[in-house]
Amino acid sequence: MTTAPARAPIGIDDVLAQARSRLRRLDPREAARAQQLGALLVDIRPRSNRELEGELPGALVVERIHLEWRLDPASEARLPQASYDAHVIVVCNEGYSSSLAAAALQDLGVNRATDLAGGFRAWWAAGLPTLTAAAGR
Repeated sequence: MTTAPARAPIGIDDVLAQARSRLRRLDPREAARAQQLGALLVDIRPRSNRELEGELPGALVVERIHLEWRLDPASEARLPQASYDAHVIVVCNEGYSSSLAAAALQDLGVNRATDLAGGFRAWWAAGLPTLTAAAGR
């Protein structure tokens, strides 16, 4: 039995930089415009964040732990929106985990996957519409 040579570990900052090097990240206004033109905005934030801060109108909610199974067009657990041609814009709280998630979708063949730079909080700060949160943000 042969084993693959050990690969030198890299830190999360390098992993994030590698993921982002493959993305054309969108600012909040670009993401809103893309959504108007048919892009699929996918909110991967946990329920607690959505309840506290609010939600994005028209966004598909798929928590991070389910994302690849739900948006992989070849998965038996895929959602109807899953498509290799889909323009998917992943949104998290601040735009870090969404970059990793968008790169994972690209690995699955969803080549137009990207993310929202700055995440939900940048969207909110830009004054774009949100659905009311319980905390009244």
